[in-house]
Amino acid sequence: MELFSYDFFVNAFLASLLAAISCGIVGTYIVSRRIVFISGGITHASFGGIGMGYYLGINPLIGAGVFSILSGMGIQLFSSKGKVREDSSIAIWWSLGMAIGIIFVYLTPGYAPNLMSYLFGSILTVSTGEIWLMLALAIIIISFFTLFYRTILYIAFDEDFAKTSDLPVVLFNYLLMILISLTIVLNIRVVGIILILSLLTIPQATANLFTRDFGRMMFYSVGFAFLASFIGLLVSYFADIPSGATIIFTQVVIFGLVKLVKAF
Repeated sequence: MELFSYDFFVNAFLASLLAAISCGIVGTYIVSRRIVFISGGITHASFGGIGMGYYLGINPLIGAGVFSILSGMGIQLFSSKGKVREDSSIAIWWSLGMAIGIIFVYLTPGYAPNLMSYLFGSILTVSTGEIWLMLALAIIIISFFTLFYRTILYIAFDEDFAKTSDLPVVLFNYLLMILISLTIVLNIRVVGIILILSLLTIPQATANLFTRDFGRMMFYSVGFAFLASFIGLLVSYFADIPSGATIIFTQVVIFGLVKLVKAF
């Protein structure tokens, strides 16, 4: 295809593939563990880091990464101690991140460039440096889930059993929270803060229509995420409409079609 002669489109294609791998695998854990709301809290809290990044004159993704990890660790810590209800802890970090982000964006002199791409995504503007970071994350996620598959499986479906089996549940909860945070941050540029949660849940919901097996669900989720991302990328390019929203809309359409076919 002639489109692949353009560097920006090659980067967008690679971003869609790497995002599908990271979000497909991590999203399966999120859905199976039923911590979608936690992921939503981390996602919106990351806006605080983006705002601080603009204000301090550093890469907003660095700020988002730091803030996301701190938020994820904070939610996990508060919830595990039992002193604050999990939903309350999520709401606190969610609200704090958004508030800090808005304040620092307002305080930033002049116009905050590319702010909309962080909120709504802009896969066609993903840089080569970001591709390398996404590749590194994908390799880490694949390696981690391959090496510790059984432990992650037990924690995802029956944490109490994992504890009685003397598995390092607390350590893995924190490690997985860090991976979730990094997955969210490095894929913000693909679909944006507003829609990143959809990339972590809709492909998994579609995969769940075919299988309940954890491993197969991850594999199918990656496939559906990439299919929707690539189709959405093409449609957004030729129709000249927002890429992030188009990718998520495509995912919903695929889910609806599969659901309809499976119903018959």
